[in-house]
Amino acid sequence: MIRYIYGNDLHKFPQLARSMFKDRAAQFKIRHNWAVSVDDDGYERDEYDQENPLYIIWQNPDGSHGGSLRLMPTVGRTMVNDHFVHLADGVRIESPLIWECTRFCLAPGAKPGVAAALMLAGGHVMEEFGVEHFVGVFFGSMVRVFSRIGSAPEVLGTEGKGREAISVGLWDFTRESQARVAKTAGITPELSKRWFELSFGSLASFDFEDQAAA
Repeated sequence: MIRYIYGNDLHKFPQLARSMFKDRAAQFKIRHNWAVSVDDDGYERDEYDQENPLYIIWQNPDGSHGGSLRLMPTVGRTMVNDHFVHLADGVRIESPLIWECTRFCLAPGAKPGVAAALMLAGGHVMEEFGVEHFVGVFFGSMVRVFSRIGSAPEVLGTEGKGREAISVGLWDFTRESQARVAKTAGITPELSKRWFELSFGSLASFDFEDQAAA
């Protein structure tokens, strides 16, 4: 199932949090050899994990992490503005209608459909929170993955070539893309929405700024 958890609440899910940060280390440090920091516990965390982001996490039946991504409004600190603004011709991407998606991670042996389930869940965030786009930085090797899932981004800028190229792109939400991603995930939009509701309940009085300050 999918869980939506703010950074300030990760301590309530210790097994899920520990396995997520370890899987991030395995993917970004070991498999991709990114210049990321891994602590003595084997966790990959950075300064943006201290900004109370919203994590979307696939929780396996045993309570462990199966895959995850991290969301933050671009009105605050973001990786794309702090480190990759050159990919957007020096233009900072800052809007309450645009959130950044980072640390898209799959656990070793993640079952088919988890990546699509995470993107389907991201669509609920866009729909319910009034977000028009996600922005993210990705390698060229991910383009085919996004296309296969059914949600390819609009590329704003690219540096390099082939699989090692790095790009910044925007994702939007449409009913058509939701249907494609749901089919790839093997999950109905209704079930996915139910998981969202289990985390948030009614959003009639939801205020992200209040949550971020909690």
